[in-house]
Amino acid sequence: MQNLNFPAYNFRFKNSENKTSIFDPIRKKFIILTPEEWVRQHTVNFLMHEKNYPKSLINVEKKVDVNGMQKRYDIIVFHPDGRIHIIIECKAPKVTISQDTFDQIARYNLSLHADYLMVTNGLSHYYCQMDFEQECYHFLREIPNYSSL
Repeated sequence: MQNLNFPAYNFRFKNSENKTSIFDPIRKKFIILTPEEWVRQHTVNFLMHEKNYPKSLINVEKKVDVNGMQKRYDIIVFHPDGRIHIIIECKAPKVTISQDTFDQIARYNLSLHADYLMVTNGLSHYYCQMDFEQECYHFLREIPNYSSL
């Protein structure tokens, strides 16, 4: 798999039926290794090891109702009280991050009300803080550490 713009992490792999899988510590199972999953697993490790978020506050690939439509988010980080702290959209490295990508995550956030948004393709990472009063987001250099909650 392609090198990404994240620190190096130790992953568990498994090969079966000519397919490689990677162990997801959040879902606690092996997942078929796709380019997007490679980015997702790096992001999960980044959250746990660099930003110190506990595994118990991270959720991966669940369905969410957005304006009556079922959508699937990549990663959500919760506050300890259950409110949504960060929504993260992961794309494969070959996918260019565009305004459409931000529009997608912003639409999700209309119903989820996360404090922060992150969009990454593993090579480029973008972080935003929501401003619900002004109905916009402000770009940041990084997302906050868990200790800042």
